[in-house]
Formats: sequence, structure tokens, C-alpha cells
Amino acid sequence: MTDLPANGQRRTPPGGPGAEDPAGPAAGSAAGSAAGREAAGRLARLSDEFFEVVHTTDPLAATQLGVPGFDALVPDPSRDGAALGVARIASIESRLGDIDAGLLDDSGQVNHAVLQHLAWGARSDLEHGLWEANASAGGYVSPQAMAFQAVPAALLNDGDAVDGYLQRLRGLGGYFDAITRRYAEAMRDGRVPTQVGVRQAVGQLDGHLGKDIAADTLVAVALPAEVDGAAIRHAAASIVADGVRPAMRRLAASLQQDMLPAARPDEQVGIRFVPGGAEGYRAAVRRHTTTGLSPEEIHQIGLDTLAALQAEWAELGGRVLRTTDVPSILDRLREDRRLRFTDSAQIVRTVTDALRRAEEARNDWFPPFDIPGGCIIEEIDPVEAGNAPLAYYRPPAAGGLRPGAHCILTDKPAERFAYEYEALAFHESTPGHHLQIASAQTLAGLPAYRRFLDAEVCGYVEGWGLYCERLADEMGLYTSDLQRLGMLSFDALRACRLVVDTGMHYYGWPRSKAVDFMWRNTATTRANVVNEIDRYIAWPGQALAYMIGRREIRRLRARAERQLGARFDIRAFHGTVLSNGAVPLGVLDQLVTRWAQQVPA
Repeated sequence: MTDLPANGQRRTPPGGPGAEDPAGPAAGSAAGSAAGREAAGRLARLSDEFFEVVHTTDPLAATQLGVPGFDALVPDPSRDGAALGVARIASIESRLGDIDAGLLDDSGQVNHAVLQHLAWGARSDLEHGLWEANASAGGYVSPQAMAFQAVPAALLNDGDAVDGYLQRLRGLGGYFDAITRRYAEAMRDGRVPTQVGVRQAVGQLDGHLGKDIAADTLVAVALPAEVDGAAIRHAAASIVADGVRPAMRRLAASLQQDMLPAARPDEQVGIRFVPGGAEGYRAAVRRHTTTGLSPEEIHQIGLDTLAALQAEWAELGGRVLRTTDVPSILDRLREDRRLRFTDSAQIVRTVTDALRRAEEARNDWFPPFDIPGGCIIEEIDPVEAGNAPLAYYRPPAAGGLRPGAHCILTDKPAERFAYEYEALAFHESTPGHHLQIASAQTLAGLPAYRRFLDAEVCGYVEGWGLYCERLADEMGLYTSDLQRLGMLSFDALRACRLVVDTGMHYYGWPRSKAVDFMWRNTATTRANVVNEIDRYIAWPGQALAYMIGRREIRRLRARAERQLGARFDIRAFHGTVLSNGAVPLGVLDQLVTRWAQQVPA
């Protein structure tokens, strides 16, 4: 497989799927030699260095992932800050390339392959900096949105942690001002944001600025009993009022007055319409899917998947809705008000009960995982409702000091489909993201940079989440065929993502064409469709990870079932997939291959 160029100057190290075989024949006697031990030591030191570099470069992501030790820090979102991060990661890549992977044992070769991919991905993301040309309110991708999402999630369990939190708050004013300067610099280079993204960013900032200071997301955080809560909240409120909010207002004013008049119209929402955008999108596709699939191939996979779903729509729709006409099924699911929730508490009960059933059935389908802290259900702040997905997962803090959280959108319950939230629960909590991400943190044999991962190996993580929506059906977790229609609806949604994401960012589709395509091929409301499309505009390539990852996990399972026949054990297969943490899909192929070869005859 030929590596994609990371920029105009250099080529990436071979970190993509198929580039090397961590289960290859060299993993044997050489690993126990002096040279093997020396190579393993060098790899361990680089692993520790990479962990420190990526989390000091983006300490908000570290907080989001529950990684201790970085909660007092604020990122440097400037181009100089990005360049420093690029240089440090490139140095790690260079030294990693000097290590002969053939001298490492099996686990060392997997670590080597994963580190290559992660280092390339982190450097590529910093180099292309697509966010600077794509102002939005999207979590994970918008730096100001990430602050609202991650900063309040810090674990404040003692006085030192509280002091670190106040230190971070004092740095947020400069952080928001640096974002404003970065957007302005990008504008001068012709990297102009979208109108829809700018409007969302302004709305998000205005929403937070409109809150009473005592209820501000950055002030109303849980504090330990040992501190003077009233004094700490007063100090936090003063920092936010005097330093953070003025910088937020400057950012909002710049977005509204300077950027919106020049912003890209809805006919040019794709990142391909900014300088460097086409190259950046190809890199994003590789980074998020962890494959070498081209945008053209992915677009066609989406179309083919939608076509393959038609028979299932007709079969299940005939049983539930008494019609096999797919457009009629989609209309009924969208328009029948009896299929909506009546209040927010009903949404919470639905996902809570789904999580309980999944946990009760877990040991029949998975090896035992001791996950401290469990998973809680948390409602998304209404200020974020206009830009938030229906649900997302927030990882626990190390050791269960903060539980994992299935965060759900409960705002405007009468607009939420009652048949969707069971599938969402299985995707986000158990057996999906919570089981996968929280269990990875407990894998003591993995280096730290592999135990704390999320979007960095999106093809695996989101592929697993989507795989679990169908797995839940095998496990008998859905309460009705109507809920199974929700599972099918999400399949169609994820297939549409392959088409519309590549459509906008690679083929240049206007926003309206993407909205119309998804509307015709899914059962969701037009408002949800628009919200989905705007998310893909803000985060090029990420939406491709779900279906691409699920297809690969299912392919590997089917292959193992054919090879092993009666010897196939679903618990052992799932244990193999989960017990190595999140890995690029090509590495997962090699791990499953090795496992199947070692199953006793």
C-alpha cells in the first residue's frame, strides 16, 4: 500500500494498515536477544515521550479522555504552537523509523505499528489544521467548543486539582484570543470558514455568555468537600467574568463582523474549496478510517450499502408498519407523532433500561472486564443542544475516579424518536463505547498512549460502536421490532455519511444536495438531517469511520467463523478485538488472524 503524502515535502512513515505485520515471522528469537531488548527499551521511551507530547499539545483532549496530569494546562492554538507540535512528533517518527520492528516480540510489534499510525495522524492533523478554515461549534473539532466540553469534565478530587483548575481558567482568556488570531490569519490566507459554521459558533458563544455567571459551565463544577466551595466558586466566577468572557466576546465579535461577511456560502461547504483543503481531506479520510480507501471507493460503498438495506427495510417494515414500500416506511417513522417521546424523563428511562439489560447479558458475550466506576447517564446541556449529536460518550478518568458517561440529548423530547434511543444506548454505553474505551484503560499490559484513545483511531472506535448496534440484536436486547427499525435507521444514516461526506468535501456537493440525499434515504427528521450535515461540514472525514470500521469488524468475524467452524467462540473473538485496545484496522486484522491460528484444533 502506498502511503499518502502528509504534506508537500515529506512522506509519512508506514503507519497505515497493511504497511507492516506485527504478527509476522520475525517476532521470535530476536525479541529475546540483547538487540531485541535494546529495541524494546527505545520503543518504550518513545512511547512515553509521545504520550507526553500529544497531551501537552492538546491537554483538553487529555482531560476529555480522563488522562491525569494535564488538567491545569491550556493548549496553544496558534500556528507556531502547531508547528512546535509537528516538529516534536516528527522527531519521534524519525527515531521510531530507526527501530527494527523485527527485533520486537509480538506485543512490541503491535505497539510499534500503532505508534506509527498515531504519530502520523497527530502530526497530519496539526499540519493541515483544517479547523482554522472551518469555524464551527462542533465538539472535538472546534477549539472553543472543546473548551466548553472538556474543561468542566476535569476531575476535581482534591485541593491541588482545584488549584490546577483555577490555573487553567486563568489561561482560557488568552486561549480564546489566540483562537481569534488564528482564524484571522487563516482568513488572510484565503482559508475562509463556512457561513453555517460561523453562525453556529456565534450562537454557541452567545448561549454561554447569556448564562448567569453562577450557572456558567466553567463555574458550576463539582468540588471536593475539603475545599471552601463558596470561595472557590467566587474565584472561578471572577476569573470567568473578568478574563474569559471578555475574550469570548472578542471571538464572537470577530466571527460575526469579520468572518461572516466573507464566509463560504452553502454552495461551497466542502473543505476542498479552501487552499490545501483537498489534500487535507485525503489525509483526514486516511486518519479517521485508518485505511487506504479513497474517497471515490468510500462514496461507492455508501451507495452500495444503502441499496443492500432496501430488502431489510421492506421485510421489517412489513411486520411493524404493514407496508413494504420503503418511502412509505420512512415517512411513517418520521411523521407518526406516536413514535416520539413525551418528556425528557422517558428518554432517560429508555437508555438507562437499555444499559441495564446490556450489562446483565454482557458476560455471555464477552470475557469478564472489571471496569471501575461503571457508566452513568448524563443529559447534555441545553445550550449545546443545537449543535450536539443525539448522544456521545465521555470516557472515565483513570481508575474509575470519574465514571464513564453516556451523554444524551433530552432537549425538546417531542422531536426525538422513541425508536432510536435503544440503538444509541448500545452504541454509546454497553456493549459499545463504554465497554471498549473503559476496558482499554484497565489493560495494564498496554503502554499509556494505547490505553487512552478515542477519535485517534476512529475507524476502530466508531466501527465498534456501530458493530454493537447489530450485536445487541443478536444478544436479544431490543425490546420490540419497532426498536429494531431504529437500528436499521441508524445503519442507513451511517451509510449516508459515506456518500454525503465525500460528496461535499471531495466532489463539491452544496449543502442542500447533501441534506436532500440524507432526507430521502433515512427516517430522521429534516432538523436532525440538517444537524447531521452541519456536523460533517465541521469535521471532514470523521463521519466515514463508523460504517468503514463496522464493515471490517464484521468481515474479520465472518472469516474467523468460516475458518474455525464449531471451534469459533464469540466471547473469545470479542476478547481478541477488545483486549488490545483501539488499533488501526489493519493491525486488528493481524491480531484476529493470529488468534484464529492459535485456537486449538
